Amino acid sequence: MKQPRTLQEAIACFADPQRAFDYAIKLRWPNGDISCPRCTARKFSFIKTRRLWFCYACKRQFTVKVKTIMEDSALGLDKWMTAVWMLVACKNGISSHELGRMLGITQKSAWFMLHRIREALKKHAFDSSKIGGEGNILEVDETFVGGVTKNMHNAQRVRATGTGQATQA
Repeated sequence: MKQPRTLQEAIACFADPQRAFDYAIKLRWPNGDISCPRCTARKFSFIKTRRLWFCYACKRQFTVKVKTIMEDSALGLDKWMTAVWMLVACKNGISSHELGRMLGITQKSAWFMLHRIREALKKHAFDSSKIGGEGNILEVDETFVGGVTKNMHNAQRVRATGTGQATQA
């Protein structure tokens, strides 16, 4: 499955629950070796109608969300995948209000999602098994910090440059 490049492609890709599920599986277990997140056993059965696995070793059910940032969230994979895509694709970031409007969820839910996604990006891991796989590099482009000092208030300019003089950026 190819990765979406535009917001329209992301929404179309993740709108289908089966495609979002397949994409999450690919991210969670990149080599295709599905294992129980609790006991790491590889003997399980898949319940297709509920999209979950039953581990024969620990006798517990697990989904693709278990032991990830998406755990304990009632929001579906379609919303999570689109939110992650939107956060990493927007160069100036995204607010919880904007994310909530775009995904059709409350601002509180969007705030919760953004905090979990940002924490995962900060730690470079979505879970203990690294959702992106071993050795993947996160690339960031076009960082915007601050503004032109000549447009700042004098007190702000002193803090930014150490002097009261306007400098060109």
